Amino acid sequence: MAGSLHRLIPRVVSAVLLALVVALAWQPPALAITAPELRGQRSLQDLQPDMHGRNLQQAEFLKASLAGYDFSGSDLRGAVFNGSDLEGANLQGANLDDVVAYATRFQASDLRNAQLRNAMLMQSRFRDAVIDGADFTDAVLDLPEQKALCARAVGSHPITGVNTRESLGCR
Repeated sequence: MAGSLHRLIPRVVSAVLLALVVALAWQPPALAITAPELRGQRSLQDLQPDMHGRNLQQAEFLKASLAGYDFSGSDLRGAVFNGSDLEGANLQGANLDDVVAYATRFQASDLRNAQLRNAMLMQSRFRDAVIDGADFTDAVLDLPEQKALCARAVGSHPITGVNTRESLGCR
């Protein structure tokens, strides 16, 4: 009997240690705010209609109503505007390089001399937007929007020197 007990103790100790390691290693799920809409709401807290010349790099404007806002001359590199309304917004001379603006409304917005290089603009709408001198180099647009923009593209960007028609890949 003493021999059986002697062999059983290491097994019990091993099982207890394994249970202890598993119990200590398990952690409850994190409770951090990760929903894009919630992060976007936090980033909008200090948003005002006059955002002229501000540094807004990598800001998130998700489903935001920004119609008529003045972002002229602002640094918006890497910003996210998914599902936002920028109708009539002033984006003249703004740096929108690497922006992600999925399903965003840019109707009647002023994009004169704006930089939109490498921008992801799928399902975004630009009806009546002014794009004179804008640089769309390597931007991703829906084909119908690209063709509509080509029909009214004129000028060259004052900083990059890129012709607007060429940056859109117009034929």
